[in-house]
Amino acid sequence: MNSLGDNQNLLAEQRRALILEQLRERGGVRVNELTRTLLVSDMTVRRDLDVLARRGALEKVHGGAVPLADASTHEPGFEAKSSLEQSAKEDIARAAAPLAKPGSAVALSGGTTTYALAQQLTEVPDLTVVTNSVRVADVFHSAQHRTAAGGQAHAGAATVVLTGGVRTPSDSLVGPVADAAIRALHFDVLFLGVHGISAEAGLSTPNLAEAETNRRFVGSARQVVVVADHTKWGTVGLSSFASLEEVGTLVTDGGLPHEARDRIREHVRELVVTGATETAAGGGQA
Repeated sequence: MNSLGDNQNLLAEQRRALILEQLRERGGVRVNELTRTLLVSDMTVRRDLDVLARRGALEKVHGGAVPLADASTHEPGFEAKSSLEQSAKEDIARAAAPLAKPGSAVALSGGTTTYALAQQLTEVPDLTVVTNSVRVADVFHSAQHRTAAGGQAHAGAATVVLTGGVRTPSDSLVGPVADAAIRALHFDVLFLGVHGISAEAGLSTPNLAEAETNRRFVGSARQVVVVADHTKWGTVGLSSFASLEEVGTLVTDGGLPHEARDRIREHVRELVVTGATETAAGGGQA
């Protein structure tokens, strides 16, 4: 990460994303170096490191921070992840929802961002929804019950198919049962939440069984839409399941550094950044 002379006005989340980028590149960061690079005070850097440590993104040490020893294999539970980047996930969900057309067949993988998206998709009529997320299925189930309780017509309510499988800490169903169900289906669009994204490793997860289930999802979809907040960039889980070239659209938030946006555009067809004035097509698959 280069010294950024115009970074005095960086938003806190952009600053933290840059800290994580340097952590991944160098294997460790020092407070005094970050103050010079980011042009902020010692106190601001330490506050940022405290926030990132509470999120489980790094481990603080004397004078700086290092990566978590088990970052590639640690899988946080749904509740732990749901409290992170909430506003960003809601923005991403609103931006991604129009990609689901009335009457289409859509798939939603597990994750807290797809959970936020599901709440938006309850307004899209006549969807057929396939998901391996217990939480996502509950969103549609609850919406149908609210409609029934209000005396409204059921016309247009989503048809939801929940795969079987073994439940993960993030409340996703994975394994051979889920894989077999997905393999037999075809989706107009897949909305995919991810643990990590990088140019080299592509899309990855710490859970080997979930990686295989996600592979099945990608293989059954005509269009792949990744929904991921900026903190996922540069994170690499134990198992990769898709390359960036297999992604049609990546929807993220404005906290993603511009350097990362440029790299992503080299691989994906379209990058959508919430809050941006326009979307930019990339140089990935035609």
